[in-house]
Amino acid sequence: MRGSPFLALIISGLILAAAQAAGQPDAHFAPVQAPAVKIPVTTYHYDNLRTGWNSQETVLSPQTVSWTSFGLLTAVGLDDQVDAQPLLVPNLFIAGGMHDAVYVATESNSVYALDASTGAILLQRNLGLPVQTPLGCWNNGPNVGITSTPVIDPDTQTLYVMAYVAGSPPQYQLHALSLTSLADKVPPATVAGSHLLSDGVTRFAFNAVYQRQRPGLIAQNGNIYAAFGSFCDQGGTNSRGWVFGWNAANLAALPMNQLENTLAYPPAGFALSSIWMSGFAVAGSGSHLYFVTGNSDCNWLAVPEQCPPQTTYDGKTNIQESVVRVTGDLANVAGVYAPGMPVTKSLVFAMDLLDSELGSGGVMLINPVNPANPLLAVVSGKWGNLILLRREISGALTPVDWKNIGGCWCGPSFFRGPDGVDRVVTSNGSSVQTWMVQYQPWPALGPEASASIATGQDPGFFTAISSNGTAPGSAIIWALGRPTDPNTNNLTLYAFSATPAWSANGLTFPLLFQAPAGSWPWAAGSNSNAVPVVANGKVYVASAYLEPGTSKTRGLLAIFGLRGANAAPAAAVAAIPLSPLATPDVPHIVSGKVQEISGSTLILTTREGKTVTVDASQAIKEKKVGAPLRVGAPVSALGASLNAAGALEAAVILRPKGTSGTFWPADR
Repeated sequence: MRGSPFLALIISGLILAAAQAAGQPDAHFAPVQAPAVKIPVTTYHYDNLRTGWNSQETVLSPQTVSWTSFGLLTAVGLDDQVDAQPLLVPNLFIAGGMHDAVYVATESNSVYALDASTGAILLQRNLGLPVQTPLGCWNNGPNVGITSTPVIDPDTQTLYVMAYVAGSPPQYQLHALSLTSLADKVPPATVAGSHLLSDGVTRFAFNAVYQRQRPGLIAQNGNIYAAFGSFCDQGGTNSRGWVFGWNAANLAALPMNQLENTLAYPPAGFALSSIWMSGFAVAGSGSHLYFVTGNSDCNWLAVPEQCPPQTTYDGKTNIQESVVRVTGDLANVAGVYAPGMPVTKSLVFAMDLLDSELGSGGVMLINPVNPANPLLAVVSGKWGNLILLRREISGALTPVDWKNIGGCWCGPSFFRGPDGVDRVVTSNGSSVQTWMVQYQPWPALGPEASASIATGQDPGFFTAISSNGTAPGSAIIWALGRPTDPNTNNLTLYAFSATPAWSANGLTFPLLFQAPAGSWPWAAGSNSNAVPVVANGKVYVASAYLEPGTSKTRGLLAIFGLRGANAAPAAAVAAIPLSPLATPDVPHIVSGKVQEISGSTLILTTREGKTVTVDASQAIKEKKVGAPLRVGAPVSALGASLNAAGALEAAVILRPKGTSGTFWPADR
């Protein structure tokens, strides 16, 4: 892929535009030498707490990162889109020499090992054919292969990765791969298991047809864990939130698994309580695992939507809309927090009715330096509130503060400043926001400063922090803005000094750098959950683009870093392709808000105010509905033909981005 003609396009125009916007001259530079002491990045967000903080960055700082000194070094084409975060192992003997190796997994079930500086492909292995658009869900597609972030055991030099492999039926296979050869160290484990339901008789079996493995993997105490949710809430009768574990040495399954909804007879035929967290990984404290669950009760596939008279949440047989703490053997739920509980269940039910779930965001753990201070956790989601939880010795998760930050398909980050104060970093609408953590006399979050970025896909975005310990003036907040332009769908990398300064807009973070870092062509029906990775003087962003002339989805790894004074030939700098908005390959597509529902017939009002009729019977029958079928909800209907009455016969119904129509795919 790296040598293909379209990747030989020159990035100079892209760099020039960014430089001119900043009033800086155009130039290409040779990369600066990396530090002698290098750190690995072996798991999602750097550590099992999921802080997103690299506190050992000695090269990149607010003094060295600018439009003149920092920028794109190279961009490497891969075989398919990348949803997983890149991982990094320095000083590794691989492919006949010593390399810093970056590992990237794609939705075509390919695993790459690349040189972390040049982008040269050192190794590549495919783990099997991916599944095409499972159940009509486009959230991570059109191919679904490796979606979750793998995890690395540096001591045994093993990469653990979960592949979704096509077949009748499809299967999830957990691989333990050698870092230096990508060969399996032991036979892969096929995900399987069952769980006794609440009637004490029925056993519910894991079904790979209906389950999506999206959250990042976690390694803890000699085990590897993976969590599962659904495909666009499809097949709710057959899809529930699962957590499985395996022995890291031989991939033997743990005797217990965790099922978040054990109701034998869920009302409206839906179970769910999925674990998805927008790709954020399950967190670990050393003895316990932490994750967040999604909605459950309401059946979107029914027309009109069916909901029970009250929530089925009870914290035992159905743990929906909750932060959950489980023991490492997966035998016991050690703590649960659901909004509004234990005072009332009405808030959980309201979130379910509005599809305003907690499960779109991940949970991050905070361990303070002072042992007298309480252990904390932070979570946010579509609900729109950032919640600070105290992790009690008893196992309980007690809410102690919350702040409104708007809907969030994202996860928080954390760092400690030179003043010794702990800070949480979140999205807040289209702004980066820091919150100062107060421990005594009662835990609380205090707003500090913010900075605006451009984002326009799902609300929220992902961040990372780099610093040289707590040295004054060394910290940088990195943010990855998601697509805003429906014509190019650029991902934008931002770097802000983490030392706030007063401006006309109040206390803000000074902008150090911003530039395109890739693209995401499936903004019409797919979520970009890309996370910047900062280590050893480089920044890595994995994304996707459309291959020109073919409309095939490809992957991309962009590598940023400091650039020296020796000018590099312009042709040596690979291009970041700019992808136009893509839609599934069907003759007709129409988007609009549902104004009326009669049986399986939908009346939509398009963004231009036109009225369109959609026959949703085929999509409902084949369980290819990925949007709430209720009045006022925006939907995109895709189909090949019109019926005798002129209605579009929808084969698939998706949920488009936003409600205004700005990011909806073009009608045709």
